[in-house]
Amino acid sequence: MLSVLRESPGHGYAVIAELRARTDGLLDLTEGSVYPALHRLEELGLLTSEWKPVAGRRRRLYRVTPEGIAALRTERNGWRALVSAMELVLRPGAAAAS
Repeated sequence: MLSVLRESPGHGYAVIAELRARTDGLLDLTEGSVYPALHRLEELGLLTSEWKPVAGRRRRLYRVTPEGIAALRTERNGWRALVSAMELVLRPGAAAAS
């Protein structure tokens, strides 16, 4: 969510749609899971929000804070380390080497 909102501030449904599009539908999150997560990220100071009119409706627009950008960087680094470790484990011949 932080990655999506770092590129462009948006409302919850826009986050859902962007995650769905970026993953070819593999991540199809519900509003019931996304909005509580957005609220938690805001409580942690990683997002800010404000009410804005969007397409004739009043919607809460979320924006990543500098703390959110730092947290995203940390999470990306951790994720890359995990993926690298898993690639080593899954590499052909890994079991024979151990």
